Amino acid sequence: MLGTLVNVAAVLAGGGAGLLLKGRLSSRVTENLLRVMGLCVCVIGLSSAAGGDTLLLVVSLASGAVIGETIDIDGGLNRFGLRIQEKMRGGESSRIAEGFVTASLLFCVGAMSIVGSIDSGLRGDHSVIFTKSVIDGVTAMVFASALGAGVLLSALSILFYQGAIVLCASGLQGVLSDSLITQISAVGGVMILALGLNMALEAKVKAANLLPAFLTAAGYYFLVMA
Repeated sequence: MLGTLVNVAAVLAGGGAGLLLKGRLSSRVTENLLRVMGLCVCVIGLSSAAGGDTLLLVVSLASGAVIGETIDIDGGLNRFGLRIQEKMRGGESSRIAEGFVTASLLFCVGAMSIVGSIDSGLRGDHSVIFTKSVIDGVTAMVFASALGAGVLLSALSILFYQGAIVLCASGLQGVLSDSLITQISAVGGVMILALGLNMALEAKVKAANLLPAFLTAAGYYFLVMA
């Protein structure tokens, strides 16, 4: 749970700073910060993906992408977020709720949150979550300066959502082999690389649609490599 707690603390610190700096952050500064964070995410993704079997990566990610695009996971998540935000609008009293919902969706819905929590629970590797914490802290600062104190409440969403994934992954640690965990982490590394490219270069890769690759990677491993 260390990574999740650090992530929560980063959002609270960044959001608090955003409230203090409200109206003082230039768009150029925030945009450049987020692009630099994207490059760091790319490095994390490459390092994780390097340990995977090449054929497994190709097969699992290709089949996972087909499944994800067919059921349109990315589109579904976006529509879900838009529906919630629309329901929260309607006056000044909804401003806190809007900040909470918007920030919660941004911080919790994504491959980096899932992959990082799995790595944290299975291997005790918090590097992805630590990187995500820095990005979330910067983003929380920007959001809080625009949406207010509701952004800080999203720390609760991170605590329960990522914490649950970490605990579930920890429970599977004795069932999954080290080799399978390495392959699953490598698949997650490619997803993280996609997120980094989106942040740094606006590549527009639908990383959420690659999530089924976790299941196809496990299937390939047991059928071919085990």
